[in-house]
Amino acid sequence: MLGHSAPRILPRLALSRAFSSAPASAPASAAAPGAATSKEKYRERLVRLREQLARDGAAGTDLAGFATPPPEATGAARGGASNPAAMAMMGMHLGGEEESETVVPGRTDAYENPKKPKWLNVRPAGDHELSPEYSRLRADARRLGLSTVCEEARCPNIGECWGGGTATLMLMGDTCTRGCRFCSIKTSNAPPPLDPNEPRNVAEAIAKWGLKYVVLTSVDRDDVPDGGAKHFSDTVREIKRAQPELMVEALTPDFTGDLAGVDLVASSGLDVFAHNVETVERLQPAVRDRRAGYAQSLAVLARAKEVVPGLVTKTSVMLGLGESHAEVRQTMRDLLGAGVQVVTFGQYLRPTKRHLKVEQWVTPEEFDMWKKEGEEMGFMYVASGPLVRSSYKAGEFFLEAAIRKRRGAAKTAAVM
Repeated sequence: MLGHSAPRILPRLALSRAFSSAPASAPASAAAPGAATSKEKYRERLVRLREQLARDGAAGTDLAGFATPPPEATGAARGGASNPAAMAMMGMHLGGEEESETVVPGRTDAYENPKKPKWLNVRPAGDHELSPEYSRLRADARRLGLSTVCEEARCPNIGECWGGGTATLMLMGDTCTRGCRFCSIKTSNAPPPLDPNEPRNVAEAIAKWGLKYVVLTSVDRDDVPDGGAKHFSDTVREIKRAQPELMVEALTPDFTGDLAGVDLVASSGLDVFAHNVETVERLQPAVRDRRAGYAQSLAVLARAKEVVPGLVTKTSVMLGLGESHAEVRQTMRDLLGAGVQVVTFGQYLRPTKRHLKVEQWVTPEEFDMWKKEGEEMGFMYVASGPLVRSSYKAGEFFLEAAIRKRRGAAKTAAVM
C-alpha cells in the first residue's frame, strides 16, 4: 500500500498566513484599507495554485470550495474555518487516523514563533577551531571544479562535517533542471553540459582527502537522455578502481522513473543506494517539482534493491512541513514495503525567503520518538534529529561499520 485516505489538498504552507487581517471583533465596515487589495492578491494566488495543481496532476476539484478568501483574509478567527478545503490548507486533518489540531501536539507553530529554537543553533562553517580542514576541502573542490551539496544546499552541518574531513560531492554541475520548493540549488532548463573529466577528478579528490566513506549526490539532469545515470555510474567505478575498500554511498535523482538508469547506478559497485522521498505523500505536490512523485521515488528504491539484493537502500524525510504523525508512520510503512533499510529524519529549514516557509518546529523529543519507532518497525538504522540530513556523517559512520561487518561475514562464508 503506497498511500492513505488523506485528501490530495495542498497544506497551509505560505498561503493561509499570507494576508494580514483586522481584529476578529472589528465589524466588516472597519476593515483595514488594504483588505480589498489583500483579497485580490488572494484570488490571484488561488488561480496560480489551481494551475499548479493541474500541472501536478491533482484533481481539479481539490480547491473547488475556495469561493471566498480564508478566514485570515476576512478577519475571522483562526479556529472558525468551516470549509473542509480551507481546513486542510491550514493543516487541519479531516478525521480517520489523522490529528485534528492545526499544529501537531508537542510542536511549535513556526508562523507564531518564527525564531529558530535553541536546539537549531550550530557553529558557523568558519569556526576558527575547524577552519584549516574546512579551507583545505574547499580549496581542493575549487581547484578541480567540483561542487559540494554542503555548500549548494546550505547545509547547517557544513562546519562540523568539513571540519572533520567529511564532505558530500555533487556530480553533474551545480545547476538543476528541476525547481523543488525547499531546495536552494540553482535551476535552469538548459544547464551547462556534463564535464567528461568529472569522474576522474572526483576520484582524485577523494583519494587525496583520505576518506573511508564518501557520499556522492547530484542535481537532476532531465536535459540528458539517461538523466546522467552513466555519468554517475562512471564516477563510482573510477572511485572503486582507485580505492576498492572505500565505502561509497550514492544519493541519486529519480532519472524520471527510468528503471534502466537505476539499474546502471545500482550495479556500479556502490555500497549504499540512497534516494530521498523528501516528505509524506499528501505534501508531495506542494514541496517537490511536478516531475517528482511519491510512488516514483518508492519504485526507484525498490528497483535498486531488486537489482542488487545485498545493496543497502536509504532515504530521507523532512519534518515540519505540515505533516501529521499518522502520515509519517504511513510513510515509514511504505518505505519498509519498498525494501528501504535506512531512513533519516530532519527539521526542514527554509534556505531563503523565496522558498517554502517552515510550518512547525519539531522538538528533539519527537525526533527521538521517530528513531525508536523506526527501529522497532524493522529499519536497520534510523538517524533522527533536528539537524540530521540525508548525508550527515553520524549515519555514515554507522553504515561504514555495518557494511564492513557484512563484507567480513560474506568473505568468511565464501571460505567455508
